[in-house]
Amino acid sequence: MQLAVWTYEGPPHVGAMRIATAMKGLHYVLHAPQGDTYADLLFTMIERRGQRPPVTYTTFEARDLGKDTAQIFQDAAREAVARYNPQAIIVGASCTAELIQDDPGGLAEAMGLPCPAIALELPSYQRKEHWGAAETFYQIVRHLADKSLVREPREGRRARANILGPTALGFRHRDDLVEIRKILDCLDIEVNLVAPLGASPADIARIGAADFNIVMYPEIADEASRWLEKTFSQPAVRTVPIGVGATRSFIADVAELAGADPTPALGDTSSRMPWWSRSVDSTYLTGKRVFIFGDATHAVAAARIAREELGFEVCGLGCYNREFARDIRAEAVRCGVEPLITDDHLAVEDAITAACPELVLGTQMERHIAKRLGLPCAVISAPVHVQDFPARHSPQMGFEGANVIFDTWVHPLVMGLEEHLLTMFREDFEFADEHGASHLAAHSPKAAKVAAVSEAPVADIPAPAVAEADGSLWTAEAERELKKIPFFVRGKAKRNTEAFAAAEGLTRIELETLYDAKAHYAR
Repeated sequence: MQLAVWTYEGPPHVGAMRIATAMKGLHYVLHAPQGDTYADLLFTMIERRGQRPPVTYTTFEARDLGKDTAQIFQDAAREAVARYNPQAIIVGASCTAELIQDDPGGLAEAMGLPCPAIALELPSYQRKEHWGAAETFYQIVRHLADKSLVREPREGRRARANILGPTALGFRHRDDLVEIRKILDCLDIEVNLVAPLGASPADIARIGAADFNIVMYPEIADEASRWLEKTFSQPAVRTVPIGVGATRSFIADVAELAGADPTPALGDTSSRMPWWSRSVDSTYLTGKRVFIFGDATHAVAAARIAREELGFEVCGLGCYNREFARDIRAEAVRCGVEPLITDDHLAVEDAITAACPELVLGTQMERHIAKRLGLPCAVISAPVHVQDFPARHSPQMGFEGANVIFDTWVHPLVMGLEEHLLTMFREDFEFADEHGASHLAAHSPKAAKVAAVSEAPVADIPAPAVAEADGSLWTAEAERELKKIPFFVRGKAKRNTEAFAAAEGLTRIELETLYDAKAHYAR
């Protein structure tokens, strides 16, 4: 482990909180000291939920370590069951409480509680949040599903599907679910169950009644769906409908399993993205260099949309959840880039700086990184902050999600006439490079103090020294020429030229050096 200012994922018990908070009639009894009790902050402040998360903490203190902390857990569990009367509880330990090895699962089992108690084994020092959410959902399904349930024959009824994966604190999960339901309505498919979001333990008992499962978010629901496939012979649709092409593939896959006609759903004309991406502005979209980082599902989907639907060039691709690194590596091969699998935001910042993208697609971490680098950015993945839980309907999935993605990605870019005007008026005080973008004013470099203008006759003013006299590698003439290069690729041109000069053993960069470097890298 390493100390970091930011982290992409919390410990696995946070994933368990997301499942518990998403469901109804389920309570989470968490063995945790003071300091690990921040569920309210996560869900009521960031997601702006109207209800407190259903989590009870033991909240033992340092002085309690000399006593029986196991008894503290048992008392907390009994009080939670008596107060909230849940249909079921899940029990586990936070990363700190894990060290004292009280075994909450074994303790709960021995207590003879009046409701099912599902023990969670979440190794805090080996696993993280998404894995914790997936493991928690899997354990809930495995313990509560009615294995004796026999599915009705298909004749004389509509096909029935489970929608699996949406959770609390998920990136646009609420809105994505609306779009998935619209597609199923078009295909005349009945929704048997949505889980974990909005489901109760009693609902989970009838999960086997569906004909097939739709895995909206593999990071959350893949493990549970594979168990359901084995136990109830329920096939799964794992195509994630983010982007126009993927939505069409999703509709075809769902229709095939349901024995339905996909035409009504495929005929949806609400998506404007295909037309807009072919419009006059596509001249300024094609070839834009984009760096993508996030959870694997959203990062892979973003790379596919960038390549196939918007004509962007993917210059960097990565994810932070190592369990799905194989998907990122496969997509990176298609994009012709090296995959970046890391949970170190400093490594991501170095990669973005080296790639010199014109647009960054990432999490709230990448939003901060891009702001410091003066780059446009759009958020495509958790972790996110409060502004990425909008009050309006803002999905990522389905045809409407494709519209939202187009707007979100394209609006931060400098395009069309604006780009030409910025180039034409670069010498104007209002558009000079040192002022930076107006929306990044707080992070723009401070203008250097200008020396007072000499009142001496022009003939008495000494000629300016060449650039290398002040320690600069560049001559004044070469630096002026460098500034003529568009700002969004100037950094890369500067680094390439300096690398070329170093390889050639040059001690200063003149105008000819800049041209030679350009010719060298153009081969």
